[in-house]
Amino acid sequence: MTVTKEVELLPAPKAEDLAAVLLETEQPRRPSALSASLTFGWRAVLKIKHVPEQLFDVTAFPIMMILMFTYLFGGALAGSPGEYIQYLLPGITVTSVVMITMYTGVAVNTDIEKGVFDRFRTLPIWRPAPMVGYILGDLLRYVLASTVIMVVGLVLGFRPDGGFVGVVLGVAVLVAFSFAFSWIWTMFGLLMRSEKSVMGISMLVLFPLTFLSNVYVDPATMPSWLQPFVNVNPISKLVEAVRALMAGGVDQDALLWTLGYVIVFTAVFGAWTMRLYNRK
Repeated sequence: MTVTKEVELLPAPKAEDLAAVLLETEQPRRPSALSASLTFGWRAVLKIKHVPEQLFDVTAFPIMMILMFTYLFGGALAGSPGEYIQYLLPGITVTSVVMITMYTGVAVNTDIEKGVFDRFRTLPIWRPAPMVGYILGDLLRYVLASTVIMVVGLVLGFRPDGGFVGVVLGVAVLVAFSFAFSWIWTMFGLLMRSEKSVMGISMLVLFPLTFLSNVYVDPATMPSWLQPFVNVNPISKLVEAVRALMAGGVDQDALLWTLGYVIVFTAVFGAWTMRLYNRK
């Protein structure tokens, strides 16, 4: 026995109704500059979540640096590792965080090679948002590296006279400087043809800046012809500012120099980066 069921057909849409839908002029509201930048920053954080090996450079590397310099050179330079770590830890914190800023440029270059940036450029968003997002995402790495170093330093005997507040202020100054310094590597990420080239030029710049500074020894013990460079080195000024804050004081001269470098790096290399990004 066959059961026949009638199906009610919907009436065909009218031409004027289709035209009203297709010719709709109202568009979705564009995201704000802050919203777009935070979204790309969250994208950078998610990349760390899915590839946790990226955190080795902010955990294993700082621990290795502290242990190596404290116990290899502490006795020769300060009489004992316990005395040396009081001088070393603020400087090694700066070195470790500044060294990992180069990975911002590496990430930019990798996305360019994969063609991801071609998609970003077609989106109706604030143009600098992808670049700002990379650096905002890396702020988490800077804070994490600083925290790891402080915890290890406290275990090894570091005792900051500035207490918790002094340490937080010192780390805040360091993170602000690293944010500005990262613009240099985003620029190189756009200029270089491969991520290996970005890492190579980064090391070529970072090693002289970090070793020809006051991170490991007092500049007064260096040759007189080298001291002028060390004294104006951005890393030296940053270390002086961070050391003073962690010690419970404020080095106004070093803090002003550091603030000046932050403004210059952001204004010059940030603007140059966006110029390259818009033209690439």
